[in-house]
Amino acid sequence: MKAVVFDMDGVLFDTEVVCMKAWMAIAKKNGLPDMEEIFPQCIGLNANDSRQIVLKAYGEDFDYPAFRQQSSEWLQEYMAENGLPVKPGAPQILEWLKGAGYAIGLASSTRSSSVYRYLEQSGLKGYFSVVITGDMIEHSKPRPDIYLMACDRLGVQPEEAYAIEDSPNGIRSAHAAGMCPIMVPDMIEPDEEMKRLSFLIRKDLFEVRDYLQQELKSGSSADIGRAEEVE
Repeated sequence: MKAVVFDMDGVLFDTEVVCMKAWMAIAKKNGLPDMEEIFPQCIGLNANDSRQIVLKAYGEDFDYPAFRQQSSEWLQEYMAENGLPVKPGAPQILEWLKGAGYAIGLASSTRSSSVYRYLEQSGLKGYFSVVITGDMIEHSKPRPDIYLMACDRLGVQPEEAYAIEDSPNGIRSAHAAGMCPIMVPDMIEPDEEMKRLSFLIRKDLFEVRDYLQQELKSGSSADIGRAEEVE
């Protein structure tokens, strides 16, 4: 294996929980029902695909841009007050991968302005030689486009790369691209489909690093099949 491509929200940063809070707050403010059921459907999607889900729920006349703008403002106010929540193990696994000689990429459905702002704030930007964002493609996860673009720009074949994901849509995307998906669950626990599509399931990035370290020492290579779950 030559490369590792990370999702961002829910993998490197604990931002999906905060984003959910933002959507719920703005939905409550505007009297929008059922947001607790709508938001999980949008996890891992870019703004274009999320828009379709929201419009299906609230009608074609719903002012989606205004809703996203209000949610973004709520989110930024929260971040300004509380800081950017970095996931445990994120700096450590990136530092180890860099030292071990892996090519490192990012494939996030989030728009580029937010992605680069988060990477700058966290100090993690320098680890990534390739950054693909949701506004660079028409349809993001669960379609494979974003991961195929990441692998192409990293100069590796998809089967030579791990994808580290937290969401079902992300795992579906990486699997469809022909990569080796590793799931680190965040807001959604793995079901039977995720166990089938994932090569590996671990509870945090420290455990992913430990697995990759052991694999590198043993010289073994990934055999994509049913997920190996953490005990």
